[in-house]
Amino acid sequence: MLEIIKRFVKNLQSFEYPDSETSWNVAGILKNQNAYYKFDVKDMHKLSNGEIVRSGKTNSKADKIVLEFKNKWVIIDMKELCDYIKANKTKKVYLETLLNKLEWNILIDK
Repeated sequence: MLEIIKRFVKNLQSFEYPDSETSWNVAGILKNQNAYYKFDVKDMHKLSNGEIVRSGKTNSKADKIVLEFKNKWVIIDMKELCDYIKANKTKKVYLETLLNKLEWNILIDK
């Protein structure tokens, strides 16, 4: 199991892993919340130009995408992200823009 998933599950009240290979990595309830979500939790990586990126697919079965930063977790709604990508006819989005344009975002301090 990826170390990032082990770190992220500490933010969940209860969690479970998929029985087979799928587009989400862990499901559960965020602490102090009551909704059950499937999370896509993967590491970001650096491109040769120094840009830090996170790739993903718009047909994912995940409800939320999780990004890890040094001092916080950023959780973005998958449906809202896909709607934004379609509406703006783009394949490349920037986190700062998403945090300003999307309504459903959660920031969790580490």
